[in-house]
Amino acid sequence: MSDLKSVGILGAGTMGHALALVHAAGGLDVRLTDNNAETLQRAPALIASALDTLVEAGAMDEVGRQATLDRVTTVPTLADTVAGADLIVEAVVENADVKRQVYGEIDAAARDDAIIASNTSHLVVFPLVPDSRQSMTLIAHWYTPPYICDLVDLAPGPQTRPEVMETMRALYLGMGKEPIVFKTMIDGYIANRLQAAMHLEVFNLLDEGLVTPDDIDRSVRHGLALRFATLGIMRKADFTGLDMMRRAVTNKTYHPPPVTGESKALEKLIAEGRGGVMSGAGFFDYGNRPAEDLFRERDIELIELKRALQAIEGKRKA
Repeated sequence: MSDLKSVGILGAGTMGHALALVHAAGGLDVRLTDNNAETLQRAPALIASALDTLVEAGAMDEVGRQATLDRVTTVPTLADTVAGADLIVEAVVENADVKRQVYGEIDAAARDDAIIASNTSHLVVFPLVPDSRQSMTLIAHWYTPPYICDLVDLAPGPQTRPEVMETMRALYLGMGKEPIVFKTMIDGYIANRLQAAMHLEVFNLLDEGLVTPDDIDRSVRHGLALRFATLGIMRKADFTGLDMMRRAVTNKTYHPPPVTGESKALEKLIAEGRGGVMSGAGFFDYGNRPAEDLFRERDIELIELKRALQAIEGKRKA
């Protein structure tokens, strides 16, 4: 287990509040901040709601829930959040100018030996980090909801110390997570690259009016996801047979759509105010149901699926 004891988390939005939960549940003392007072004020309720779901699903007991809550403190300023912290998790908006300013403020207030971990999905953050902080900075990219999804991508910058990478790997292994340690940052990592390729196809099908959102989801849930959940992609290829895979590649007549950087289907929905679960509608309608209720249902289903997969993997290893 890592020697890290305290963490300052910058950004209390969708990922930030969830990462506060993850690190607190992992035994670290957490200080959480956000430059938006309303977002910061809402964070404790979102954390409590997620913890209630974990308790309801039997993934955490009431003692663990209260201990996790007790380890999280909301703090109004960045300086007070990072001061004295062993680890600083940056989960602010994906904007280079914003991140550059945040790293400058971290540099002015944090300990010299503090580890800085960015949750960036696509931005190469290292050019935004002061030179004096390069050796202690890495990417630690999570998938939502991170208190259930165990995958975390760890990628070093050009000057990141190997021992920093090992410290973070050990930290998250100790929390029961699944860290993948990259030799260097790969844009989109693995999971996001695969997801991006799928999104390219999905939005092309929708923009051409060839299928419905429900058609797509049923194809994934009852076809792809069922096999991928137990086998992954590469093991699934082995079960299909590599000669069959080779013939499929050789005989392919379909070519992926070009990357255009936009989707008519997405633009139309967003223009109509259908931004997803948080706004009550996206590709599907959610009525007037609170987002917390929808997140709870999602989390319960993910926990049940995760347990089933763990049972399958246990039998495979037995």
